[in-house]
Amino acid sequence: MSAEAAKKRKPKVIRSEGGTPEGKRGRADGEPAVQDVRLYNEEVELEGRDPTQDYDLYKCTCESLARLMAEIHELKVAGAKDGCVEIEERRMQGCIHFMTLKKLNRLAHMRLKRGRDQTHEAKQRVDALHLQLQNLLYEVMHLQKEISKCLEFKSKHEEIELVSVDEFFKEAPPEISRPHLTKEDPHQLTLARLDWELEQRKRLAEKYKDSLASKEKILKNIEVKKEYLSSLQPGLNAIMQASLPVQEYLSMPFEQVQKQNEVARHLPPPLYVLLVQANAYSQACDKNISVSVSGDVDEAKALSKPPEDSQDDESDSDTEDEPQNTKRRRPTLGVQLDDKRREMLKRHPLSLCVDLKCKGFGVPAVAPAAVRKGGCPAAALGFPVTGCSLTAPDAPFTDGNVLHLHFYYLMNLNIMTVKAKVSTATDLVGAVSAGELLNPDTLLSCLYADDQGMETPNPANRYQFDKVGITTFGDYVGEMGHPYIWVQNLGGLQFPSDRPEAVSGGKSLSASHMESTMKLLQGRLQSRLALHKQFSSLEHSIVPVSSECQHLFPAKVVSRLTRWTTITHQEYMDLPYTQHVTRAGLAQDTDLYFLAVVERGTGQCCMHQAMESEVNVFRAELQGPRPGYQLLTNQLQRLCLCLDVYLETERQDDSVEGPREFPREKMCLRTVRGPNRLKPFKYNHPQGFFSHR
Repeated sequence: MSAEAAKKRKPKVIRSEGGTPEGKRGRADGEPAVQDVRLYNEEVELEGRDPTQDYDLYKCTCESLARLMAEIHELKVAGAKDGCVEIEERRMQGCIHFMTLKKLNRLAHMRLKRGRDQTHEAKQRVDALHLQLQNLLYEVMHLQKEISKCLEFKSKHEEIELVSVDEFFKEAPPEISRPHLTKEDPHQLTLARLDWELEQRKRLAEKYKDSLASKEKILKNIEVKKEYLSSLQPGLNAIMQASLPVQEYLSMPFEQVQKQNEVARHLPPPLYVLLVQANAYSQACDKNISVSVSGDVDEAKALSKPPEDSQDDESDSDTEDEPQNTKRRRPTLGVQLDDKRREMLKRHPLSLCVDLKCKGFGVPAVAPAAVRKGGCPAAALGFPVTGCSLTAPDAPFTDGNVLHLHFYYLMNLNIMTVKAKVSTATDLVGAVSAGELLNPDTLLSCLYADDQGMETPNPANRYQFDKVGITTFGDYVGEMGHPYIWVQNLGGLQFPSDRPEAVSGGKSLSASHMESTMKLLQGRLQSRLALHKQFSSLEHSIVPVSSECQHLFPAKVVSRLTRWTTITHQEYMDLPYTQHVTRAGLAQDTDLYFLAVVERGTGQCCMHQAMESEVNVFRAELQGPRPGYQLLTNQLQRLCLCLDVYLETERQDDSVEGPREFPREKMCLRTVRGPNRLKPFKYNHPQGFFSHR
């Protein structure tokens, strides 16, 4: 654009009277302001301009301005001074280009403002339309609500269950039914049915009054009969008291059973199920089982009664009577948790005691071949004892051994626990290693497989424990009792587990487990009592062998048991010859462990695999008569026999003069066999020789 054109398009400045521009305020300092009418001209001009052409003009102007700057720079580099004609011309042209750029900038801003104004106007139109739409929708919704109210309107007569139309015309009298009118008009039909309903209700009200009068007469007759029956109660009590000797003589304690049944009414359902099933099993199968209920009956009755409002009122009045100036100390968090734990572990006031009378063993008879003298130790063996226990069968049976089982019900946890106690006919003393056999905490462990009774079987208890800070229930079994799985089954309780059972809950579940559990409990007590007597003999280096098992051993066994003592689980794991057992996971910390030392002469021999196999793998041969309580003693005697065979068949030093320390007294077909040099440990009766397996 040329300078002349720019001058022609230069906007005019209009000044108003008094030196103040028209349409524009003066400045605060009183200086005159100039009104620029260029905006109005450019707005008119903007309507006829193309933005694309303005953009092209902008690019051309920028290129020209860059070229002029480059030329000015070249002239200055060439040595031209600032006042030279060439530089001034190019500077003037650059100023014109700058004015062009300013104009294009103003036009761009004006276009932007116009676009924003148009957008704002469009938004306002959209908002107005949206507001109209909302008003219409609100009117539609209001109309729909009114229509719904009209459709949902229900009259009072709709709540009345009227007789059917057929029954109405059949039973109602003609003056009420009016068939000639009601069959044609549904409204009149409804009114007639309502009149008939009112008539029926009046009749029922009269009948109700007659029934109340009859009820009063019957109640008076009942009161007379109650007075008569209450007068009979003292006479009946006197008769029952006089019949007590007869009941004792006939073993028919009616009064005791009646009292127990009265108390049993307040037992919780699991203990009641156990009471019923135990009594039934005792009457039908085992008379040596007795069941009794103990505890605070009044407290149990209070639990079954709902709280009375009068008690709440009394407590409120008591609190109001207290002086207002008393200050109560708020319990700490630890005290609150202790209270919550005690409340959660609260037992029912009533408990059930089941006494199992069992036959026990007296002092076992000792076979003469079991006692031998010797010297240095030759072999040692550690024995783990778990659920079952063993003894010699020749011991005489003694009565008076009782297993006392006290069953409790934890109300908030919904589980049953049991505590065991053993009372014997004679004092069991003298066996140090048998100290844990009758321990109440471990006596019933593993009665069934993997049932230690240390954790609650109810999965819901885990979440209850988390709320009160109980880590494990095993910390409270000493006080609360053990929640064995079989205890829950006896009470009819069944909880989901990893192994689903097909037995249903309740009485059928208790009945299905009662016989097997009682037999296991009696067997456990008998075996532990037998072990107790047996350990007393083993501690005195006596290995009792029954007469029924004499054929399993030769007449002469030289090796003897010199030591029998208890050891810990860690000591058992540290033994070098038990590593394969511990690696296989067969030794648990809940088992009992014992150490047996067998000796013969001066020879020494560690326990090896062949001896262990002969004692453990072929234990079926050493079981003896049922129930097989002599397995342990037979294993120890077999160990002594294996040591004899091992020492007698082992090669001895021929350079030593004198008789052999271990003469070959056992008749063996072959002393060794195979690359492993196995010994002939198998005893053949009645031939009396030893052979390989």
